[in-house]
Parts: sequence; structure tokens; C-alpha cells
Amino acid sequence: MEIVIDPTQMWQNFVEFVLDYKLLASLVLVVLLHFFKKGTLRLIKRRSSRKGEDRRNQINILEQLGNAFIIVLLMMVWSSEIQNLAISIAAFMVAIVLATREFIQCFMGFIYYLGARPFRVGDWIQMNNVIGEVVEMDWAKTALLEVDPETFNYTGKHVYVPNSQLVTQTVRNLNFLRRYKLHSFNIVNEPTVNAYSLLPAFRASAHAHCEYFRDVAERYKGLIERHLEQDFIQIDPEVEIKTNELAKVVVKVSLFCPTAEAHELEHKMCSDWLSLWFEALEKSACPPNTSSSSQSLGETV
Repeated sequence: MEIVIDPTQMWQNFVEFVLDYKLLASLVLVVLLHFFKKGTLRLIKRRSSRKGEDRRNQINILEQLGNAFIIVLLMMVWSSEIQNLAISIAAFMVAIVLATREFIQCFMGFIYYLGARPFRVGDWIQMNNVIGEVVEMDWAKTALLEVDPETFNYTGKHVYVPNSQLVTQTVRNLNFLRRYKLHSFNIVNEPTVNAYSLLPAFRASAHAHCEYFRDVAERYKGLIERHLEQDFIQIDPEVEIKTNELAKVVVKVSLFCPTAEAHELEHKMCSDWLSLWFEALEKSACPPNTSSSSQSLGETV
């Protein structure tokens, strides 16, 4: 009786055995392939040593290919389990990402801060419409001590900004405004006197108000312009006269002054201008000299 061996049937039986006993089949495959790989590499080393050839690079490549081949076979054996595990992990990771999206964005913002360093603790910054001094920063948030944008004084409020806004929003570093600032204001009057006639006296009083901090302002101006590599600061007060859409006289004053004294200087200059304005207004409204008029009338008679 002749025994017929069917290769296809044998392969199917082998595949069914591997699928039914995956753990045992994996161990057998790993052991067999490991010893086969070691034997092949040892044979190559012996031949290369006899011939005096350096085949360390080829041996390393073959070893890595053998390891990859073992991993691929194991993945083929456990493919269904790996697929189910991957689906479960993917669904789990998606749920985690959706639940912690804001925290992930905050952490990425903190990584951006460490790389770019747009500011540091103690700097004045503006994030959105909030201006404040950075007092603390961690991986999730930035704590600001709020500063009033009009007076540049502390309001006493703490503002906590998520670090995600470091990436999605514009951040302005206002640290140079802590001591000195470019301050400008307008004075509006009725066009009842010639405003240009008051300019010399007003400029003199404005310069007198700013004279005591001129030396410090010069040094701070140089520091800022060296840092920004641009000359744009004028130390002396600038006064400009123009009119608005209502035909009013507008006096625009611009000066570089200490941040803490900006509004005090504004009040002093407004007082000086109004004093000059009303003085000129009184002179223009004063009647002619009566004594000289009477004398002129007598001579005529």
C-alpha cells in the first residue's frame, strides 16, 4: 500500500496546530529560529576568519534581519490578538486624548515656553486683553499679577491664564514699560485764541517738568534701543497742534517718562496749558484802555 503525502494538507494541519496552540508554537518557533540564526552566524564567522575577511558589518545586518524575521513571525501568529488589542488601545487612547485635550495643550504650551522663552518670571506681559506681571508658572498655567493698562499700577488681582494660550494667542512682552513708557495725551479747546502763540511758553514748562529725570531717561532709552536695535524714542516732550472733525483745537503731547509718574506729569502739563489758554483768553477779551480813550477825545474837542 503506497502512502501519499499531500503537502497542502500538511501545511494546513501545521497552520491549524499553530493557531490552536499559539503559545507553544511561539516558543518552538523562537527557539528554532534563534538556534538557526546563531548557527548561521557562527558559520559565517568561521569562513571569514579562515579567509581573513572582515565581515562584521554583514554579520550585524544578518543578525538584525534575523531578529526582525522572528518578530514578524510572532506577529503573524498572534495577529488576531494584536489587532483586537490595537483597537482597544486606540479607542482607549482616543478617549484619554478627548478627556485631557486641554491639559495636553497646556503642557505643549509649557514646552513651547521652555524652548522659546518669550518671557520669564518677573516680566510684564500682555496675553489677550490682560496685562500683568508674571509671578508663577507651571506646566498647566501662568499666574499674573494684574496691572491697570491706564495707570500701570497693580490692581491686586491675580489672573490665571492656561498655557495653551501661549501657542494659540499673541503674547506681548511689556517688561520695558515697568520703569519708563512712551506716554501721549490730548488737550482739546475751543478755537478762541491763537494756540501757536502759546507754544514757546508751554514747551518751556513741559521741558522743566521733565528735566529732573532726563539723565535716567537717556540711559534707559539707550538700553531699550540697543535691545530692539531700533532708534525710535524722543527724550524731549513733543507738542503738536491740530484740529479734529469738530473744528476743535487739539494739542497732542508725547513724552518718554517714568511709568509711575506719567499721569501726574499729564495733569501738570494740562494745568499749565489751560492756565496759558485762559490767560490769553482774558487778554483778548479785555476792553481797550479808558484813560487813553478819554485823552484822545479831549484833544479832538
